[in-house]
Amino acid sequence: MFYYFGYGSNMNLTSLRVKGVEPRSSEPAALHGWRLLFNVHHWFRHEGGVGNIHPSDSPADQVQGLVHLCEDEHLPLLDAVESYGVGYDRIEVELRTTGGFRRALTYIGLPSYLDNRCLPTQRYLNILVKGAISAGLDAAYIEKLRQHPVHPEKDYPPFQHPPGHASVFNRDTLTRYPLYTALAGAVFDMTDARRDLHCLRDLFGGKDMTLFHLKRLDTSDGSETLEDVKSGRISAAGRNYLNAYLHEYDAEFRYVGRYVYD
Repeated sequence: MFYYFGYGSNMNLTSLRVKGVEPRSSEPAALHGWRLLFNVHHWFRHEGGVGNIHPSDSPADQVQGLVHLCEDEHLPLLDAVESYGVGYDRIEVELRTTGGFRRALTYIGLPSYLDNRCLPTQRYLNILVKGAISAGLDAAYIEKLRQHPVHPEKDYPPFQHPPGHASVFNRDTLTRYPLYTALAGAVFDMTDARRDLHCLRDLFGGKDMTLFHLKRLDTSDGSETLEDVKSGRISAAGRNYLNAYLHEYDAEFRYVGRYVYD
């Protein structure tokens, strides 16, 4: 087992569980002498920037979050969703908890993925705030999160499948194509994606990512099911979120067909 410090969306247990990580325990922790930034650009640019930490010149600065006790098999899952080696490096830090000092692993943005113009989306900030409140972090820290400037939302028209004949895939046939991924009834080929999206091939390849994205909504409690998707029991916010990603998938990947939920 190992300790892991979640200071961004991973201090929200719902968000962490979506990634397949169910910690043995979690407790509030602070990383002193560091600052929280949002300058790691997201895989998809409409999502703005996500959390990062950086050493500070002021020892009064701190980054608050949760330190999780995780199983060894959780590390590859965390590495995958944090784009370890591409977007983030993995380091060890010393944290202060109510029980004393604790050493833990955490992730820090790599220079090639940093953009100081980035801002977090309101969705992402809401996830952090909900996690911080549940963890009982300092009220002033939570208020500072709430007041942070946000990335402007983009308005997307309803996604339209390209006209003409399209191949049809289901869960079984999609697995035969490790560079294909599905979302909300559409299938895309990731073969020619830009280089910094190649890290998604193992995470998204041969899979339908609809539930993954739905459970990343700030309004999600993690209870959404495939049956909800099949029957159309998706909130208006969920439909809008999936529609935005359909447009982004279509821009980054190549549309190859439709996906049916059988």
